[in-house]
Amino acid sequence: MPHKQLLPEGWPQPKGYSNGVSASGTEIIFLGGQIGWNLDGKFPSSDFLGQLKQTLNNVKTVLDSANLLPENMTRMTWYLTDKKAYVNNLREVGQVYREVMGKTFPAMSVVQVLALVEDEALVEIEVTAAR
Repeated sequence: MPHKQLLPEGWPQPKGYSNGVSASGTEIIFLGGQIGWNLDGKFPSSDFLGQLKQTLNNVKTVLDSANLLPENMTRMTWYLTDKKAYVNNLREVGQVYREVMGKTFPAMSVVQVLALVEDEALVEIEVTAAR
């Protein structure tokens, strides 16, 4: 495994993310923010879960282009335009995440923002990975 989860003594195991990650390797890879559009620059879905799945697929595709797996991810930052769409669908968010990324849980932050540059975008995800 390319990284080790950091779990301070006595802390509960987080669900769906890591508190921290220790990575070893010689190369750090930074993915720019990915959004839920397809190769044509169109959004196949206008709902949060649909865009989340496309966004995660786009992240995975960029990782693939560097010959990396989701297991190489050490950090994710999610930018959302609607916190309630995330919070009210945590079970479904987890299902979509595991369907695309498997059971790898990097350190993660989720932030609500006023807007994203692409008006139709509901979620944008940045990733740091280590080889």
